[in-house]
Amino acid sequence: MAELTQNPKAPAKVAVDLIKTPWAVIVAILALVAVLDPGNWGEVVTFAGKALAHTGQYILFAVLLLSYLKATGAEVMVARAFEGRETRMIFLAAVFGGLAPFCSCEVIPFIAGLLALGAPLSAVMAFWLSSPLIDPPTLLITAGALGWPFAIGKAIAAVALGLFGGFAVRALMRGGAFAQPLREYKPAGCGCGPKQEDKPVWKFWQVPERRQRFRSEFIHNSLFLLKWLALAYVLEALLVSYVPADLIARVVGGDGVVPIVIASLVGMPAYLNSYVAPPLLAGLMEQGMSAGAAMSFMVAGAVSSIPAMAAVWSLVKPRVFATYLGLGITGAITAGILFQMI
Repeated sequence: MAELTQNPKAPAKVAVDLIKTPWAVIVAILALVAVLDPGNWGEVVTFAGKALAHTGQYILFAVLLLSYLKATGAEVMVARAFEGRETRMIFLAAVFGGLAPFCSCEVIPFIAGLLALGAPLSAVMAFWLSSPLIDPPTLLITAGALGWPFAIGKAIAAVALGLFGGFAVRALMRGGAFAQPLREYKPAGCGCGPKQEDKPVWKFWQVPERRQRFRSEFIHNSLFLLKWLALAYVLEALLVSYVPADLIARVVGGDGVVPIVIASLVGMPAYLNSYVAPPLLAGLMEQGMSAGAAMSFMVAGAVSSIPAMAAVWSLVKPRVFATYLGLGITGAITAGILFQMI
């Protein structure tokens, strides 16, 4: 209270921060619907509420799992993927990339440390390409919104993209490319990086500090997922209610390759985070978007996420960054085509 009194700008800043939250966007959207189309307001709210309730079971399990991984210190297992022969490193990095419970700012010092210690760029690239695509909460939320076949397909695409990128970079490096991939990096620190430990403590409840971390992670991630998924389902309700199905079907519908390519190109600049994308894609698929185009859109969007691209750009030289984006878009189109065929 004293701080607010001494700093008259603090209340204004709090108000601005509140306006920027997903909750404020949700309230604004529903208010506009109530004013512009009051007859449809109840249907929009009911659609979003039912969808959120359906996904609630997945949210709960995802939050419990992520909190457990954080409390036990399971991040240390990811580092083990970068030990041994290069081929083994690429395989393990692609797999662990989808399991790593890192926040976006944790990835930067983790990868920087690996590169500085001499970890091959091929294995790092495998991790970088697979990590934005899937993690335990994203897998469960995707399953809740789009079904398990799509969620499993996305997980397979994540590992496959990591392997593709890792071995492609290894081939390029053998040809003389990327001799010095790393920029000069000075870690700024964000206060949330993983502590360096020898091994995870699976029975975390026996350690008071770890019990506290579990509680804090559970609360933080529950609120985070709830606000973004609530916004996602409100947007999906608007999409289903107001966007003509034939328009979407003409652009990204059908079984050809062209809609898949278009979806990947649109997905990269129009990134939606991994918690918002599945519900919106569910709405687009109901309107006529093909399954292959949806997969391509999701893969391309995840690779081009702001945290993922910022991490790559801040650490490596432009040629490596361009290679990262090229591998990502190629993998997105390939994943869409294969998923469409299956």
